[in-house]
Amino acid sequence: MSTELKDQIKEAMKAAMRAKEKERLGTIRMIQAEVKRIEVDERIEVDDQRLLAVLDKMCKQRRDSIIQYEDAGRQELADIEKAEMAVIQEFLPAALTEAELEQLISKAIADSGAESARDMGKVMGILKPQVQGRADMGAISKIIKEKLA
Repeated sequence: MSTELKDQIKEAMKAAMRAKEKERLGTIRMIQAEVKRIEVDERIEVDDQRLLAVLDKMCKQRRDSIIQYEDAGRQELADIEKAEMAVIQEFLPAALTEAELEQLISKAIADSGAESARDMGKVMGILKPQVQGRADMGAISKIIKEKLA
């Protein structure tokens, strides 16, 4: 069985092959390899929700690598990571604006009845499925901490 997002990635791979875009093709194949690994290891069919989580994780890994490479003065490696991240982000939904994020966080805090930083897990539990792949969970975590402090 195939999902909409998987089909989109497969079509992008074919287009990259036709256009002889080597770097783009390599990144798309990396995405497919990760999906295949999960499917084989866990004996499941990866759905769009799980695929978004995989893509989100891949972006986070790239963000971390970029910071480390730039700190080490290895700009050429940081540029490779940035290019990979740009390709991965094409398959993620549009990022949330600051206002949309604030609104979602406020609503999640109200819905969960959170009153202090100890209730952060409840808020994150409500928010995570809504923002997966559309916002950086680390940034969201900071905003929630500030609101609950």
